[in-house]
Amino acid sequence: MQFTKAEEYGTLGVLYLAEKNSSSVTPLSEISEAMKIPEKFLAKIFQSLSKSGIVRSHRGVRGGFTLAKAPNTLTIKEILESIQGPYHLCKCIPDIDACPQGPECAFRNLVVIAEERLVTVFESHTLADLVKWQKEKVSTSE
Repeated sequence: MQFTKAEEYGTLGVLYLAEKNSSSVTPLSEISEAMKIPEKFLAKIFQSLSKSGIVRSHRGVRGGFTLAKAPNTLTIKEILESIQGPYHLCKCIPDIDACPQGPECAFRNLVVIAEERLVTVFESHTLADLVKWQKEKVSTSE
């Protein structure tokens, strides 16, 4: 299992916003440069994040983005699903007909357990947790 670049970059971009002053508008170019993410790709990702209400877009000369929700209320699951849609480890999880073995498939049953645990982790951690961990990482490396 591997996250897509969109999921990784989107989460890093939102993390950057969360670390900034919540009232300041941050240009996409700043996020792109700071997180080493291609700006055009980040723009597409932030369109999805904006449509889903994760970030707020501000137009104009001093335009950019702010978080639309408080970091302690924004789960990692919300961020990931706003970028790629509902998260599934196998195609057969949401669609049993996609599994040639059907409901008796032992591998599918294992993947269902793994997915439930993974989703629980994503639901139980917020953007505020990532900000805290990032600050701890920075302070220990100094």
